Amino acid sequence: MKLPGIFLLLFTLSIKVQAQNTLHPVSSDYQYPSDPKVAANLENWRDQKFGMIIHWGIYAVPGIVESWSICNEDWIDRDSTVRYDDYKRRYWDYSKVFNPVKFNPEQWAAAAKEAGMKYLVFTTKHHDGFNMFDTRYSDYKITAGPFRNDPRANVTRYVFDAFRKEGMLIGAYFSKPDWHSQYFWWDKYATPDRNVNYDIRKHPWRWNKFKEFTHNQINELTSEYGKVDILWLDGGWVRPRSTVNAEVLSWGAPIPEFDQEIEMPKVAEIARRNQEGMLIVDRTVHGEFENYRTPEQGIPAGKSDDPWESCITLGGAWSYVPNDRFKSSEWAIHTLVEIVAKGGNLLLGVGPTAEGEFLPVQIERLREIGKWLGKNGEAIYGTRTVEGFQSGDFYFTRAKDSRRYAIRLNKSPLTETVSWEGNAPRKGSKMMILEDNTAVKWHTEGNKTTVTLPKKSLAKLTQEPAITFKFEE
Repeated sequence: MKLPGIFLLLFTLSIKVQAQNTLHPVSSDYQYPSDPKVAANLENWRDQKFGMIIHWGIYAVPGIVESWSICNEDWIDRDSTVRYDDYKRRYWDYSKVFNPVKFNPEQWAAAAKEAGMKYLVFTTKHHDGFNMFDTRYSDYKITAGPFRNDPRANVTRYVFDAFRKEGMLIGAYFSKPDWHSQYFWWDKYATPDRNVNYDIRKHPWRWNKFKEFTHNQINELTSEYGKVDILWLDGGWVRPRSTVNAEVLSWGAPIPEFDQEIEMPKVAEIARRNQEGMLIVDRTVHGEFENYRTPEQGIPAGKSDDPWESCITLGGAWSYVPNDRFKSSEWAIHTLVEIVAKGGNLLLGVGPTAEGEFLPVQIERLREIGKWLGKNGEAIYGTRTVEGFQSGDFYFTRAKDSRRYAIRLNKSPLTETVSWEGNAPRKGSKMMILEDNTAVKWHTEGNKTTVTLPKKSLAKLTQEPAITFKFEE
């Protein structure tokens, strides 16, 4: 497919807009759900530990980072020779050429399963307002473009079905702002930033129509697409003004003098009427509708026993970008271990091409992660934190019984003896290497536990990104 001449500009922009990715901290005012069914589903979600988030939309056509290039803020650098309105028009028109003829959700789901992932979050609609499902409330959707005659044009349905068949929990990413909607970015006015571009106080009818539009789409997603476990709401600037805090101010975006709220109690009522006990993640808007926290592109410094999930990209971008640089499987395994030891889940971002496939390098990375988890997953899935969660290159987790795990990240050369401080095994208990149940000798002196590795195991273990020792507390 021949792309517009602006492609190189967009690729440069796709790298620069990653500055928007920030580490939303895990704050101390977390509110645990009071509904026992939501609480039960939350604890089940916490057991899964590892999921995939897929950003896929018209932004895959030029290969840029999601929707941000059409947002007119200082941190987004565009070529000054291109008029903003012209740029937006070109971007909107990518919907006319988005034709993912190789759409292969079974490939995605199989790769996720092989990686050891247990849940999915899929972008049903990003901030640009392009719907990846057959909504009745907008014509800006995958089923109205060149892919409309494909038997699987309603891609969200088939993505959910493919991952559900692999036994995974299903999450629907949904953007609260919708920059394509005349009820959010009204053509009567310019669009100076990410916020609604008119004064809601002066035009309450228009904002009420936007809320109605949002509620209708949430109802569609939670009633017509099978079992959906998580409603993952992005766009945290759409919120009551009273909830704006230092975290929101740190984003550097303008804060309107009025509320931009979509009646979250109503959203939750609709979603949970259709999906009993559904988890809701109103990202960065702390309170009863943020069932777990979602720090982005990083890991909090310490552990937290409140539910949280780091969402981090496998490459340099959330969505498909040509010639992206992908991180190693070793990095992913080390990141997963650290996050789990600190009490969180890892949601790894993988973006398909505009044609609808994962790249071979993405599949290979996922396969390598799964190979390690296949041997060491007992120390990851269903675990919880321990005090003193880290000692040098060691991270510690515990099962819900007396089993404990010491996971050594092989960042430094592996020697015949390895040691850690704290988290000593119970006196007289057996210790083994988890991946093959090889027994090892150990002793604790003071606060230091030293393990002696069998010589026959050393060469093999040196090749592993991390090794796990299992013992009783």
